[in-house]
Amino acid sequence: MKVLVPIKRVSDPDTKVIVLADGSGIETEGLKYTINPFDAVAVEEAIRMKEAGRVSEIVLVSVGTDVCTDQLRTALAMGADRAILVKCSAMLDPLDVAKILGSVFRKERPDLVLMGKQAVDDDSGQTGQMLAGILGIGQITFISKVEVQGRSVRCTRETDSGVETLSAGLPAVLTADLRLNEPRYVSLPGLLKAKKKSIEETTVEELGIAPRSRTKIVWMEMPAQRKRGVIVKSVDEFIAKLRNEAKVL
Repeated sequence: MKVLVPIKRVSDPDTKVIVLADGSGIETEGLKYTINPFDAVAVEEAIRMKEAGRVSEIVLVSVGTDVCTDQLRTALAMGADRAILVKCSAMLDPLDVAKILGSVFRKERPDLVLMGKQAVDDDSGQTGQMLAGILGIGQITFISKVEVQGRSVRCTRETDSGVETLSAGLPAVLTADLRLNEPRYVSLPGLLKAKKKSIEETTVEELGIAPRSRTKIVWMEMPAQRKRGVIVKSVDEFIAKLRNEAKVL
């Protein structure tokens, strides 16, 4: 079984982000980047499937400029087999990315697409669903457990009302939640092996896609600082503050 794993280059969640004075974006000078955490979980799960003998090849794909090579190399060092970089410098929205991934899917013909449920930079959480819709194949989102059963997958997903268990025939698109697993650390031998693995480059033009973002950044600003909390001495005082100060009762 071949698995296609899309990954996105995002700013490291542990790095302090500074918004530009004009509100047009964030300061990128000196900013540290990493694989989107949800995508790293998807890479890890694909590798575990391969180690269990259920997957024969793991193909990575990322959309962006040459700087995405670092994240592809990291995922290759984790254990993926090869990678594809779709070169594009334009601003992309989830539908653009889904169309690009759809074109890669038709070329690669994987049995399964395993990707993060969302990216931590824009938090759209739409690309996987759009990709499944474009391809006309099944999807299971926000998965916390997956089992391959012949030509189908059985997944557990957590919802606001409880836990669901769903099945889908292959090919299918799965989007991973953080609860699915804990990604492994990249070893030095893995990094050395990753240098020998291939990263194929193509462009959106070669894939027949003309990106046209429908999303525009109007303004960015840092969230307001939270007010310092207070300690109350009794339940009555707590209720009084909720009623008179917070105005929530």
